[in-house]
Amino acid sequence: MDSYSWLILGTGGLVSGVISGLLGIGGGIVTIPLMIALGYSPVQAIATSSLFIVMTSISGSIQNWLMGYLSFRKIMFLGIPAFITTGIGVYFASRIPPYVILAAFGVILVMNIYLIELRKQLVSHTEQTASLTPILNPVVASVGESSISIEPSFNSLISTISTGSIAGIMAGLFGLGGGTVMVPLQILLLGEPIKAAIQTSLGVIVITAFAASLGHSFEGNILFLPGLILGFGGVIGAQLSTRALPKLPEHIVRLTLRIFLGILAIYVFWESWVNFSNSNS
Repeated sequence: MDSYSWLILGTGGLVSGVISGLLGIGGGIVTIPLMIALGYSPVQAIATSSLFIVMTSISGSIQNWLMGYLSFRKIMFLGIPAFITTGIGVYFASRIPPYVILAAFGVILVMNIYLIELRKQLVSHTEQTASLTPILNPVVASVGESSISIEPSFNSLISTISTGSIAGIMAGLFGLGGGTVMVPLQILLLGEPIKAAIQTSLGVIVITAFAASLGHSFEGNILFLPGLILGFGGVIGAQLSTRALPKLPEHIVRLTLRIFLGILAIYVFWESWVNFSNSNS
């Protein structure tokens, strides 16, 4: 490996780490295409990225814990179902044409953009209701999105298990950490503020990524040196973004997540079309 590749991997890890800590997403969506572009095989890229995601998610979660923004109870309730159901996604992934999986994932990403907007509307409705409180109650507290809790319409335990299970299936089916799907589901089904959802999602990714990394290491698919270079950059990026997240306005975080999901959806639809064209050529 030449110094040029080292620099690219380190920079890619740094960018992915920032995305991971800021949006609660594993970061493999950046590192996997990057490694493939550098000449590594897809299985090597996926396996090595799992090691990177373990390092990045642990780094970001430790920082969230030190700042008091991590709930181990929420992580376990979401992480255990996600860990169990990942195998379901893996099972179907090998039996469904790749272009169908990619197209379905693109649709899910677009739906997630709507789910985040729906959460915004729910919060706005709650704020309007709270603004009437002074008429009925002279004791009024200031209300902002970060302090508002939208009560979920479903049983909280069932909603939590369902969210973790769906995230696990999606992680196994689409080869991602699950945070792309988990964050919007936490916002909508569990009524969590976006920052809390991102912080919890990053903790759950520690569990799912560790399981994937362990399995790939037994298969001999992980390239440890590139993985450590990616991970070193990712650790720095995750530290920067997890420290910055609590200070950012809610609307900035929400807008950033929606833009990222939109760009990712376009990329996934393009890959679906390429796979479809190759399958019919």
